[in-house]
Amino acid sequence: MLFEGLKSRYAMTDFAAARRMMVDGQVRTADVTDLRVLHAFQTVARERFVSPANAAIAYLDRDVPADDAGARRLLKPMVLAKLIQAADIQPTDRVLDVGCASGYSTAILADLAAEVVAVEEDPALAQRASAALIGLSHVKVVTGPLADGWSVAAPYDVILVNGAVGMFPDTLCRQLKDGGRLACVVGTGPGKATLYRRGGREVGSRAVFDAEAPTLPGFSKPLVFAF
Repeated sequence: MLFEGLKSRYAMTDFAAARRMMVDGQVRTADVTDLRVLHAFQTVARERFVSPANAAIAYLDRDVPADDAGARRLLKPMVLAKLIQAADIQPTDRVLDVGCASGYSTAILADLAAEVVAVEEDPALAQRASAALIGLSHVKVVTGPLADGWSVAAPYDVILVNGAVGMFPDTLCRQLKDGGRLACVVGTGPGKATLYRRGGREVGSRAVFDAEAPTLPGFSKPLVFAF
């Protein structure tokens, strides 16, 4: 009965209308003013990047499970949009999407950048992302540990981390070009959306807004034992 009810909700949902409501009610109201970012969020069908059972909740103001297991989630639309706006992605930029999960963030980035490399460590999710993004010749989905990034294609103009980190993402920052930007959420409950920028050998940072996001695998803060 539950499965039939979910299928019925899926069939009845007007996804185009839900997408407009998401952009107008969640993204614009959060001071996202970049027209290219707004266009990408209005264009990319978020329901395609969740399981059919979760399609009816794809546009809610929450982190939505990327698959039935629920271990990995798509970032709340407002948080993702503000991170992307803060990164100031240009049409000529090469972007690394860390923790792409089922590929929704990658599809958004593909609408903004010249090239996107999406790294996912869960093979099943990486396969789903590849299938969902087929036809985008400037997108490549790769599989590997998220905290390692993807150094073979570095350096990048922008790195987006799809979740929270508990420590300075040093390995990722070393994969930035001079002038490159990395956007992520630092800390949990809530944390701070933070923009890192490389200048020569130095990396500076600034907090952009308060945000809450699930911690990505490999980015938990190491335990410190007191004796």
